[in-house]
Amino acid sequence: MNKDPDRIESLVSEKRVKLHVFEPSQRKIWTVVGKGEEHWVDPSSLYCSCPGFYFGKLNGKETCYHLDSVKLAQNENKVEKIIFSDEEFSDFLLGLLLDL
Repeated sequence: MNKDPDRIESLVSEKRVKLHVFEPSQRKIWTVVGKGEEHWVDPSSLYCSCPGFYFGKLNGKETCYHLDSVKLAQNENKVEKIIFSDEEFSDFLLGLLLDL
């Protein structure tokens, strides 16, 4: 786990770990709202769009505090689940990519 448990706990307790579910396809996109930015997270592939993840990988780290917060939110059943229709998927994805 990351070395910043207070930061991870606050992301989870403030419901900033979000699972966006698109229906009826059941496509899922994870995001974590960090300091002023929302980061795209893929916990199954151990990926996060934050700069800390990228630079951490260069230094041999496997994760970042956003990924660790998703794991904690899942373990504590504190994921903020948001339902969308499949028709909203393209616009949602475009908005997410434009923020990267």
